[in-house]
Amino acid sequence: MRKRLLAIAAAIAVAVLTLSACGGSDSGSSTPNAAPTDKVLHLSFLQDPGQPPDPDVYYAGQGLLLTTNLYEGLLQFKGGQAKAELEPLLATEWTASPDNKVFTLKLREGVKFHDGTPFKSDAIKASFDRRLAVAGGPAYMVKDIDSITTQGDYGVTITLKNPNSEFLDYLASPYGPRMMSPTGLQKNGGSDFAQNYLTTHDLGTGPYTLTDAEVGSKYAMASFPEYWGPKPYFEKVEMPVITDTSAQQLQFNNGQIAAVLHDLPSSAVEQYLNNPKYSHYSLPTMMAAFLYVNPNKGIMKDQATRTATIDAIDVDQLVKQTFFGRGKVGEQMYPPYVLAAEYGKQNLKHDPSALSKIASALPADQKTITIGYDTSNPDMQLIGNLVQTQLAAAGITAKVQGYPTSEIYGWIGTDMQAAPEIMANTVWPDAPSPYTWGHISWDKDGGINYLGCSSPKVTAALQQGLPTGTLPPYSDAGAAAEETGCWLNVADIDDFVVAQPWLKGVEQAHAVSNPNSLRIAALSVG
Repeated sequence: MRKRLLAIAAAIAVAVLTLSACGGSDSGSSTPNAAPTDKVLHLSFLQDPGQPPDPDVYYAGQGLLLTTNLYEGLLQFKGGQAKAELEPLLATEWTASPDNKVFTLKLREGVKFHDGTPFKSDAIKASFDRRLAVAGGPAYMVKDIDSITTQGDYGVTITLKNPNSEFLDYLASPYGPRMMSPTGLQKNGGSDFAQNYLTTHDLGTGPYTLTDAEVGSKYAMASFPEYWGPKPYFEKVEMPVITDTSAQQLQFNNGQIAAVLHDLPSSAVEQYLNNPKYSHYSLPTMMAAFLYVNPNKGIMKDQATRTATIDAIDVDQLVKQTFFGRGKVGEQMYPPYVLAAEYGKQNLKHDPSALSKIASALPADQKTITIGYDTSNPDMQLIGNLVQTQLAAAGITAKVQGYPTSEIYGWIGTDMQAAPEIMANTVWPDAPSPYTWGHISWDKDGGINYLGCSSPKVTAALQQGLPTGTLPPYSDAGAAAEETGCWLNVADIDDFVVAQPWLKGVEQAHAVSNPNSLRIAALSVG
């Protein structure tokens, strides 16, 4: 559909590893865990999503399981493959003008919102306007819209102020604009544009409706009886918050939950790889394990020190000890499936000598730093511990500290003094296109620029690539980001999923654009 997507697709040669076998309990019995007969799917969150399931607010990781099953956008990316390929959702046809400024879409008929009102063209402006008003992290996707013109109830033309080769990717992004009921927004808008209402309700068109949202405890969904698409097999989905990885695994092994979708520690991954009782899948995703360096604090204010710190890290060793069977050393400054392989190369070198020299000249009280990690991700704690050991060999003392996801997002826009000097986190772009990664992680106002590093050279290169999607400027942006010493792509990693053997459709329910999540309507029992 677009030259750039074809270029990316040509660069991808990935086989999705799928190994499955008979299921069973962890008690040593050969009796398989039985498939449910009540059509209730039991899943879990390792950590509370930390934000309400409001698609204009939500911008973290685990809650995609909620937002992408409750709400739908105009387009989406196909499931079951590594190729980033657009497909219809609430729009059935679309065209883009040669200058990537005017986009015309034909809308799906016969769709209802969960409040019973019909989906029509007026919902697009109402939904886009609401996203702008809420002004959350994903608002950038609709900020440059100049006008929205409807052609009857099922046609719309969107005109941008400036050319944007990635606008269709925005529409398909799991963080992209979701369609909301105009009637529901008006009825429940209040003074906060329905933000409070959408903490415990939804106004989407998805195959499921929100039935329970108890922060820190549990979430639940039920199938929407008037859904326009195929009727989902599972009529209810229950998702308790289980904050301990061992407890989560025990419940899975005992058959209490159907699958663990993400964040299994490396030890558990190896265990399940060698356990024929369960199905396991290593699925393509845009996830990467990145180290962020804080340019606003202590010794890391100095660019040479940041670069020396990055160079002191043995990335090969980190990947071997942390991502066995589901990851490889990051070769680019971009996550996987975002930029063709020959662009945006990362220049890795393991040489701690420069940091050792810097450390030897520092006073004792400046040689101690903090390495942070997201507490929802056990792998990042391991990465932190390994980096701690490597930096100690160069003369830097580090303590490793965990932070909840909500606190990490709270650093954005501050002076960063409450943040650590180094942060280990699993991250991914909003969509499989390079601007979405560069903007959210490298630009000053980026939604996951956790530690506030920016560079005019990065921003200029990103803006140069955006109108047409030409790839060399994005490579330049990656080089400029690397020059800051603020980022290191440790590993490109897969979504490792373990499931009871009776759960069918896992591969097709997974999209490369939607990490840590499945499209539940595609799942069934077999």
